[in-house]
Parts: sequence; C-alpha cells; structure tokens
Amino acid sequence: MTLKQLKYFVMIVDCGMNITAASEQLFTSQPGISKQVKQVEAELGVKLFIRKGKTLSSLTPTGEEVLRRARKILLEVDNISNFSREMQGNDTGLLSIATTHTQARYVLPEIIRDFSQKYPAVDLEIHQGTSDQIVELLSGNNVNLVMASGSNKLFSNLLMIPIYRWNRVALVPKNHPLAKDKRKMSLEILSKHSLLTYVFSMSEESSFKEAFSQLNLKPRIAFTARDADIIKTYVRKGMGVGVLASVAIEPTDLYDLHVIDVRELFTEVTTWIGIPKETIIRSYIFDFISMLAPHFTREQLKKALDPDNDIEILNELNVPERYLSI
Repeated sequence: MTLKQLKYFVMIVDCGMNITAASEQLFTSQPGISKQVKQVEAELGVKLFIRKGKTLSSLTPTGEEVLRRARKILLEVDNISNFSREMQGNDTGLLSIATTHTQARYVLPEIIRDFSQKYPAVDLEIHQGTSDQIVELLSGNNVNLVMASGSNKLFSNLLMIPIYRWNRVALVPKNHPLAKDKRKMSLEILSKHSLLTYVFSMSEESSFKEAFSQLNLKPRIAFTARDADIIKTYVRKGMGVGVLASVAIEPTDLYDLHVIDVRELFTEVTTWIGIPKETIIRSYIFDFISMLAPHFTREQLKKALDPDNDIEILNELNVPERYLSI
C-alpha cells in the first residue's frame, strides 16, 4: 500500500463517493483511481466500499477504520513537510481558514491584509460555512485553522483559544416603532415582533433560543440566514427586527437603521480560534493568531497552544469584549 493509494481512497470519501470528482481533484484519470482502490482492497483482503452496481454508496465498517487511520497517516506526512520547512526558515506554505460569514466579512479583512503583507509567499484560503460544514472540512484535513463562535462541542479535537467576546444587538429601520420606543428593551417586547436572525440561533444549544425558553416565551422567527448582510437587507425591507452580532454593525448601517443594545437579554458569546491537536504549528500560523489576539503575550499563546498543557491555562487569558466599533 502506498501513500498515493491512501490519498486516492481519502479523496473519494471526501468527494462523496464520487470517483469522477475525486479524479478531477487529483488531476488523474477515473479508471486509474478505480484500479488503485481495487489493488488496495485486494492487498488487504477486505472490501472498503459498499457498492451499488458500478457506483460506491458508502464505506464498510472496515473502510471506516481504514479511513480514520489513513487521515492520521496523511496528516503526519504533512507535518513532516511542515517541520522541514520550519527548520529551513522557509516562510512559504498555505494558511487555510474555516470560519463563519461574520468573521470573514467583519473581523478578518484587516488581519488578512496585514498578514499577506508580512508573508507574501504564503497562500491564503478562506472557507465560509456553518459549524457542521466546518467540521466536515476539518475531517478531510482541508483546513489548518478554525475561527468560530459559541458552542465548541463539535470541535473536541482542536486546541482552542478564546479571541474576543461579543453580544447581540437588535436592528430596525429608523421609522420602526421600536426605534422610538422609550421603554427598556426586554425579551417580552422582542417576542411580540417578527425576528430575523442567524440559522445557528435556532439550534438547541443556542443562547438566543435558551434566553426565550427560560421565560417560557416563543419568539416569532420570520427569517433566518447564515449571512449578517442578508439579515440587514431584510430588516431594511421591513420584514422584522434583526437580532445579530454587534461586530456586524458598520457606520454606514446607521444612515437608515437604528441599533438597540440588547446585551443584557442574551448570554455573551465567545469567538475562538482552533487548531487540530496533531498539527505542527508553523511560525506564520502563530503570527496570524498573534495578530488576531494582540492582547495575549506570546508566552501565553505558546502555553495555550501546547497540547500537553492543562485546559486551565486558558483561565489566565483575559479575553476582551468587542462591541460596536462605530
């Protein structure tokens, strides 16, 4: 069995059992990949795929275990290459980031610009998606850094560092009744309006959903989206009250929209950055994290990124709040 065969096997799985798509990703022929897979199965004496006719439908239990081990082997191969480049002081490589739209749109642009100026030979990739989509990218070793918010239950295989804290705001057109309402904002008041918010706010572990549940209130959710810009667009169309991250509010939004501080109504959310525990952290990745979190000393970051350190080391980190920047 060769590394090339393992790469073929993993790529087929990552392409949804589609050999044609895998061959395109690997710049090789479909018959060539099929032949390599059959050779691996013949060598192992077991079937890796469940087949329906000529198509692959899923992995066998043996295939699942081989996939887990193959990913680990290929990750170690990448680590060896990264270690070699690091020892040579070679600032070339790839920084692949999986994150949400809010981080990519409102938080990362200046960081990415500064990083690219410092490391012009490092290629950058930004993958936007939901938590489930980010997990899928991680399972395929397609990213080496994650930036997300809220629950970290799906990311137990990551070294995670809290970057900043944020709260939600409510957003309405300037002619909306709530823009002129002098009462102190409450969940009871919000629950009487149609709300526009993030898709993930409706998940079971969401602090948004929990806040209403604790008061036995059922919010009227008129619209959900992954994209804060989309939420703002529909707020402008008069579809309801937007409830979104404070970091998504820009100065231009104040021309026609009114921002209501609702930080006391919902639990504060933490944005964190995560790196697979088995990954060798290149110096340029460490610098990228330092740019995101300049409030941490390099010594604090080194401790937090050491997989041998206890999780309590994170208690030493004073995570700042990032609120309205306007």
